[in-house]
Amino acid sequence: MNGVKNSTKCLTLLSWILLAGDESAASASPEAGVDSAEEVSVVASGLCAEELAELEGLANSHHVVMRTLPRLQQMMSSKGNNRSADWAGSAVEKEGARIENALSFLEPICGELEAAGRVVVIKSLDHSPDLGSDLDLYTDAETTDVAAIMHKRFDAKLVAQSWGDRLANKRNFMVPGLPEPVEVHVGRLGQTGEQVAIAKSLVARAKSVQVASRHFRVPAPEERLFVSTLQRMYRHYYIRLCDIIDNARLVESNEIDFAHLQSLGHSSGLWSGLAAYLTIISDYVGLYRRRALPLPAEIRADARFGGREVYFRKNFIRIPVVPYSARLYVSELARLVLNGEIRNSLRLSLLPGLATAAVLELKLAGTDKGIW
Repeated sequence: MNGVKNSTKCLTLLSWILLAGDESAASASPEAGVDSAEEVSVVASGLCAEELAELEGLANSHHVVMRTLPRLQQMMSSKGNNRSADWAGSAVEKEGARIENALSFLEPICGELEAAGRVVVIKSLDHSPDLGSDLDLYTDAETTDVAAIMHKRFDAKLVAQSWGDRLANKRNFMVPGLPEPVEVHVGRLGQTGEQVAIAKSLVARAKSVQVASRHFRVPAPEERLFVSTLQRMYRHYYIRLCDIIDNARLVESNEIDFAHLQSLGHSSGLWSGLAAYLTIISDYVGLYRRRALPLPAEIRADARFGGREVYFRKNFIRIPVVPYSARLYVSELARLVLNGEIRNSLRLSLLPGLATAAVLELKLAGTDKGIW
């Protein structure tokens, strides 16, 4: 079972359930090494204790527990493996309680911050019914107002900022009773806070959604794609399964204004990264279905690389930094310079130095948290 280079049995199981196992999808592609739901049921029910631990860890780190383990529970039960089925049920119950607790904090936090400016929940709710490992917000409020509200209303403690956090104008708060950190991006987006145009478009075009009887403002589909692209292609250089399924469904929903997407992508310097990101996602989907995503021809034409270049290592689907991610950085910087965005260009030009410092700190101290 192999859905991407160096993938594991557990990654393929999760991928099959999310993609080929979806009711709207065709049967799995032979390239994925999975022929039928019956084969998946047999494999799932035969997992040993070590593999179950790997499976739970992957489902958690890829934010797909609520979208995969209930199906796995059914498969295990159908094969008479009640012990594994009980394990899956327990994991789902635990994750459901975590999500409910997080949402019970997120709604009032957004409400209080709206007294100081517009607030949009980014990334975290994209995975519904799953939830990310932290709560990400964007606001156009003043930084001092955000800190004051979080401290006075929620007794939140401000986490020490890294160099990257300062450049990105990002604040992290720990709130009593909430295990997940609250990450607030203030006025800027991007690894060094270089993206102002995307940030302005994000708040201007945000829409209201209901999640588990609670109401939040989230990005429009186009800005949601750009936020995800910034995080995956320009910051972390790896992709989670939740990114693949979330964005695949977004494309298939026919809600994306591709003309607006292309215009904003070119003006921000992120079009090449977005095109590559969607191509990688489409290629991965194609491994588990008999069809790829219905992307406009311009996206594949402008993608500098795709699914063939990614590989699975250290629990995630990795994007080679050299040469691919490095080329995306140069392309973004060049566009900002051409736009005359001098300050934003200077911010982004600091990225290679920060990356070098992070590597050195990681080797010397075992962590790069002081940098990123």
